[in-house]
Amino acid sequence: MAATHTTSSTDSIRIPAASTKGAPILTREQSRVVWLLLAAAFVAILNETTMGVAIPHLIEDLSITALAAQWLTTAFMLTMAVVIPITGFLLRRFTTRAMFVTAMSLFSAGTLIALLAPGFPVLLIARVVQASGTAIMMPLLMTTLMTVVPAHSRGRMMGRVSVVISLAPAIGPTLSGFLLDTVGWRAIFAVVLPIALIALGVGARWIHNLGETTHAPIDILSVILSAFGFGGIVYGLSQIGGATAHGAGAEAAAAGAASTVSLVVALSVGVVSLAFFVWRQLILQKVDDALLDLRVFRSANFSLAIGQISLLSIAFFGAITVIPLYMQDVLEVSALQTGLVVLPGALVMGLAGPFIGRIYDRWGTRVLLVPGSIVASALLWVFTTFDASTPVWSIALAQTALSLGLAMSFTPLFTASLASLQPSFYSYGSAVVGTAQQLAGAAGIALLITVYSAVSAGAVAAGADEIAAGAAGAQAAFTLAAIASMPLIVGAFFIRKPADQPFDAPIAH
Repeated sequence: MAATHTTSSTDSIRIPAASTKGAPILTREQSRVVWLLLAAAFVAILNETTMGVAIPHLIEDLSITALAAQWLTTAFMLTMAVVIPITGFLLRRFTTRAMFVTAMSLFSAGTLIALLAPGFPVLLIARVVQASGTAIMMPLLMTTLMTVVPAHSRGRMMGRVSVVISLAPAIGPTLSGFLLDTVGWRAIFAVVLPIALIALGVGARWIHNLGETTHAPIDILSVILSAFGFGGIVYGLSQIGGATAHGAGAEAAAAGAASTVSLVVALSVGVVSLAFFVWRQLILQKVDDALLDLRVFRSANFSLAIGQISLLSIAFFGAITVIPLYMQDVLEVSALQTGLVVLPGALVMGLAGPFIGRIYDRWGTRVLLVPGSIVASALLWVFTTFDASTPVWSIALAQTALSLGLAMSFTPLFTASLASLQPSFYSYGSAVVGTAQQLAGAAGIALLITVYSAVSAGAVAAGADEIAAGAAGAQAAFTLAAIASMPLIVGAFFIRKPADQPFDAPIAH
């Protein structure tokens, strides 16, 4: 294969050769691009977090089974897992404007199809199209920030990403619960679509191309191996709950056996395909033709940060998925009330992001990661004490404190991980960060939901009532999340803020 080479786009915004702390962080054009990307990412994540609350309504309105309805979430996760690893190549091959327009066009088209969907099959297709656009947006945002923001200001800019990551998942369920109770599930897409179309139109007009592009050829075999590898693992993880579900009768046993077969086959295909994918990338990266360049892992700091991000994602996404189940099944509160309980924590996490970013810029990682990991782990242990008599206000308070610990962890981890790489690897690093979050989040959700369901079912079989059984299941799930968080405290001492690289650092080929 021919080696890649770079070429500057004719309408690119040139990256300044140097930046001083007294000068503006970004030019007017660069700031406009960043804010548009932040807004687009917010809308995409907001949409992603609305579907979980809508599942019960969709089961009734579309006359489908719970298993079929779950595919609206599973298909979204599968698409994300397949597309995100490819974005490292795409962001180097195509311009910022082209990738933004593609991402928002796919997302807008999927939202429109969902709004008009006459039934479940079309709605499922819409979710896949939406996910294709969403998968591109976050790596595009992260790569753009690392490309245009001077090293001494990356923390505060990455703090703005924390606002997007934290506020959207909190507002999503609350907004969804309100719309479902008052209008119906189509209103979710009706609210998101105009915002997405405005972002698409404004971005297509205002976004300029940042940095440089390459003429690297795409390796079709790598795309196929990536799809089967990452997709197989995520799908296999999504089948864990069904494979371990308890139930009586031949029908339940047959369903459990089918899920077990699906789990084993999917994970086997995923692991084998991923092994071949890694082998293929190691060969292609020698001539700079890799779909996902694994040389990013030569940085020990990047690798350690990815490990921390993965553990955080397992504990956080797993716990945040169990909380609504616990509150609705055990405390018997509504979906809207559940959303309102997690809202204060998300607001704290989002509002604290820029301040935490400034602390990172000035003092580095340890002053944030060490207390942040201790707070997050300690609060997860507090969660293990929740039972059927726990006041709702105390859950909101604990969730808020947990969110502060997470904010002190995610922002420095995102920034330090990508800052550990040479500029030519930012796009690949962003893809790895996104992939690690997706796989670890899927694993956390699958494992904690499985523990919650299995322990609850076992308690019912032993004679406990459903509320007590749900409390036992929640405590067991939160215990697993708390155990997973413990290594974070140790790892926090080893991750450092990379020495600020010259902003005009040469791009390696």
